[in-house]
Amino acid sequence: MTHNKDMTILEIKNLQKHFGGVYAVDGLSLKIEKGRITALVGPNGSGKSTLINVLTGLLPIDGGVVAVRGAELQYIVSQKIPDYGITRTFQNVRLFEQMPVLDNILLILTERNVFGALFERHGESHLKKAEEVLRLVGLWEKRSELAINLSYGQRKLLEIGRAYAMNSDIYLFDEPFSGLFPAMVKTVEEVFHALKASGKTIILVEHDMGLIRRLTDYVFVLDSGKLLAEGIPDEVLGRKEVVEAYLGE
Repeated sequence: MTHNKDMTILEIKNLQKHFGGVYAVDGLSLKIEKGRITALVGPNGSGKSTLINVLTGLLPIDGGVVAVRGAELQYIVSQKIPDYGITRTFQNVRLFEQMPVLDNILLILTERNVFGALFERHGESHLKKAEEVLRLVGLWEKRSELAINLSYGQRKLLEIGRAYAMNSDIYLFDEPFSGLFPAMVKTVEEVFHALKASGKTIILVEHDMGLIRRLTDYVFVLDSGKLLAEGIPDEVLGRKEVVEAYLGE
């Protein structure tokens, strides 16, 4: 597949991340195209979550560069991730536990610190947007509930709602579907379609191959921190070396 330079929103070039002598990401180069849902797949320990952690500044880059919209970064500061137009979710959900569901979203929309957001009179537009987000993730009925009282799946949906409310350009989702009931999986898929429809770029770490085939435009398969294969899901996931990498778990 030919890559149009203008379509590449995120590129990693010869990226390295090692822990002692173990290379979790080993000279990896790949290009993520704008406006697509791209999956990172591979057996456990293939470097997927490490890559996401490097891209969001939680782990320092040991070698190579990350280019966002052509701007090369040799180090990434996690607090500055929103400035790069990047948002992520975590495998372990992170919410403001003692705040109502609605306030968890309003806090993002008003872009204030916690105290500022609590005392600000929320404008009609913020409330309208928050309602739209909570309806999208199926939590509008729970808007007055404290986040800590939500079920695991609802907490995950709230985190995805918060990410959606960030209105970033690039979204990194680390296993957003794991542990969700089928109805909730459907809800998250709808969020992805809404993001894609508004021109956003999604990078997804996911184990469920059915979801990958149904939802994603392009797949990178990692194995031991290296790129094993890339391409259209149906084609790549059927390749012998990919199947073997998975069966070798």
